[in-house]
Amino acid sequence: MLRRHLLALPAATLLARPALAQDRTLNLYSSRHYDTDRALYDGFTRETGLRIRLIEGDADQLIARIQSEGANTPADVLITVDGARLARAVAAGILAPTRSDLLAGRIPDSLRDPEGQWYGVSRRARVVMYDKSRGRPAVARYEDLAKPEFRGQILVRTSAHPYNTSLMASVMVANGEQAAEAWARGIAQNLARPPQGGDTPQFQAVAAGVGSLAIANTYYLARFGASDRAADKALYEKIGVIFPNQAEGDRGTHVNVSGAGVVRSSSNKEMALKFIEYLSGPRAQEMFANGNFEYPVVADVQPHPALAAFGTFRADALNAQRYGAMAPQALQVMQRAGWR
Repeated sequence: MLRRHLLALPAATLLARPALAQDRTLNLYSSRHYDTDRALYDGFTRETGLRIRLIEGDADQLIARIQSEGANTPADVLITVDGARLARAVAAGILAPTRSDLLAGRIPDSLRDPEGQWYGVSRRARVVMYDKSRGRPAVARYEDLAKPEFRGQILVRTSAHPYNTSLMASVMVANGEQAAEAWARGIAQNLARPPQGGDTPQFQAVAAGVGSLAIANTYYLARFGASDRAADKALYEKIGVIFPNQAEGDRGTHVNVSGAGVVRSSSNKEMALKFIEYLSGPRAQEMFANGNFEYPVVADVQPHPALAAFGTFRADALNAQRYGAMAPQALQVMQRAGWR
C-alpha cells in the first residue's frame, strides 16, 4: 500500500546530530512509499541492532532537503526510483563516491553508478502491454510504436515523468537525437488520448478499448495478478506483455532501477554502505521481489510468480547513470516533438 505522508524528524535532530554510538540509528531518506519496504528495514535492525529512522517524501523534495540541511543533515542513505532521479542526486553533489567489492560482485555495471555514488536494489521493466483477446500486435521494438499503423492506439504517461524521460534518453543513446526526436513525434501522433494518469490507467484503458497499446512498468500489472480480487485477476489475465528489442543483436528492454546511495555528509558512511550491501543480499532481494513485484538486481533470486509469468527478457545494458543524466535533454526533445 502506498504511503503518501512525509515522516518528519524531530526539530532537535536537525540542529545536532547524535552520535551513532549513542542512539544506534541510521537515518534513511526514501522516496519509495511502500509499507512492504519496512520489513526490509526491520530485518536490518534485527541483524545489526541499528534502528532505521525513515523519512519519506518525493525524490526532488528529499534531494532539496538534503541540500538545504547541508553538513547538518541527519541523512545517511538516500533511496529513490529511476535513473533520472538518481542522476539528479549525483548532479546535486549530495552522494558520496564509495567502493564495495561485495556490491561490485553482486550488482551489474549497468545498475550502479561508475563511482559508487549509488547502487541498484530493484528493477522494473518498461514494456508494451496489449489486450490478449485482440491478438498480439506487430510490435517487437520500441521503435515500432512510432509506425503510422498505430495511429490513435498508444496510451502512456506524460513526457515529464522520469519513467519516460529515462526511456527516451535510452532511445537517444541507441539511435541518436535526430532519430529519437522523430520517434517521439511518432508516439505523439499515435496517442489514443492526451497523456494522463500513472501507468495503471494506461493498461486499464487498453482493457476498456480506449487504445490498443500501453507503455507501462511491469510491477503495476503484476500487482493485479497477486490480488485476491476477482476483477483484478481478470484484468491481469486479459493483458499481455511484450518485452521490446529482444532480437539477437538488439539492445534489450529498458529497465527502471531503484537505487540507494550514501549521503556525502553522513558521519556514518561505513554503516550506511553496509545497509546498502544488506539490500543486495538474497533475503532482501526476495523481499523486494515478493513484497512489491519488482525484479531483483542479483542473478540468483527469482521474481514473484505473477511477474515471472510474463516470461524472461534481456535488459538493456546501458548504464542507468548515463541515461539518467540525459533526462533533462530528453524531456526537451520529447516536448519539441509534441509529446506533452
